[in-house]
Amino acid sequence: MSDTHANSVAFVRTEQVPPSPPPFQTSGPVKWAKDNLFSTPLYTLLTIVAAYFIYVILANTLPWILNGVWSTSSLAECREVLHGVSGGCFSVLTERWNQLLFGFTYPSEEYWRPTLAFILLFAAAAPVLFYKLPRKLLIITGLFPFVAYYLIWGGTIFTPILALVGFVAGYFVYQRFVAGSFAAGFFGGVAAALVVWNIGGMLIPENANENAMLLAVPSRDLGGFMLNMMLGVTCVSLSVPLGIALALGRQSDMPLIKWICVVFIEFIRGVPLITLLFVASVMLAYFFPPESTTDLFLRVVIMITMFSSAYIAEVIRGGLAALPRGQYEAADSLGLDYPQAMRLIILPQALKISIPGIVNIAVGLFKDTTLVSVISMFDILGMIRGPILASTEWNGVYWELLGFAALLFFVVCYGISQYSQWLERQLATDHR
Repeated sequence: MSDTHANSVAFVRTEQVPPSPPPFQTSGPVKWAKDNLFSTPLYTLLTIVAAYFIYVILANTLPWILNGVWSTSSLAECREVLHGVSGGCFSVLTERWNQLLFGFTYPSEEYWRPTLAFILLFAAAAPVLFYKLPRKLLIITGLFPFVAYYLIWGGTIFTPILALVGFVAGYFVYQRFVAGSFAAGFFGGVAAALVVWNIGGMLIPENANENAMLLAVPSRDLGGFMLNMMLGVTCVSLSVPLGIALALGRQSDMPLIKWICVVFIEFIRGVPLITLLFVASVMLAYFFPPESTTDLFLRVVIMITMFSSAYIAEVIRGGLAALPRGQYEAADSLGLDYPQAMRLIILPQALKISIPGIVNIAVGLFKDTTLVSVISMFDILGMIRGPILASTEWNGVYWELLGFAALLFFVVCYGISQYSQWLERQLATDHR
């Protein structure tokens, strides 16, 4: 009986162990496809339909790309080379790449200057984007705007130095008075910077650009994708701190400050950006002193910054409202004043909540820089629709030029999106 019982137990144990599946079914691409593409009949049908559409698109697009011509000097020569075969005329990119990137009138021998400024942009942005880097590297971030201005515009070196001195003076005044009152420190710093700039501007001689080390390039000579990058980086960098100030001002207990911020935000959000650009082109010069000649680039930067800061202010205000009241009470219990509480406790949490909204506005703002072409600023779309397509050599080339512009914008916007997702994962400490 004992042998029979042992055999039955062994038989039962043998029957309970299922055979192990092949290794390629438990891991790897086959398992991923089975779990994600063919897990249900509906998913299988959708996968087949999607694969068919991808095949149709690639079957018509790949031959056009692979048969492309890169070495002709006009559209007529390109068509002769293709001889009726479907193919793209990518020669326009190799022929006019400098105009697409740097504009129509920027001196060709000075292309190294905006290229160097673009490379330095990564070194300046790294300490801000990656918080694990040493904080001392923020000095590079602070000096970059002045170095980039001198590289791109050239002229006398006293202009960026004066701008730097004004910001330093404003910072010291802010540090001096912010302990007593945040408003006194903020407006005192702005007033100190304006005083330094006005006095220093009178000391710089009018002919200072004639003997400068770098050739002075006026803003009207800027163009191409370089102009889009300059507007995007400058306006996003300025609109974030201005949006924070507007969000805090809207929640202020001082009625005057609160209603100024409310009126500004609601008015700007109710006006299309293209209207503000026309105002910057035509009317904004009337708000400056009569003897001053305000650059069009500066006027456009002011209007785009105002537009984006109003939207960022609302995003940050939503982040501030999402914080529980206990965070404010915790800051009060620690004996922190208003600037310290905002800098150390409230704003870091509110900004973490607001990351998706801020990135969304930054991506949209960068794409909206193409609207400057309607006010005669030759960005990359202005160059395509203007000098390039107006020439007899390339009149009729559309897909190649617009596809190249779309590729550049996609690379930048996709990079911004991927960084924001990485930053959200790094800061998601409350879910670990």
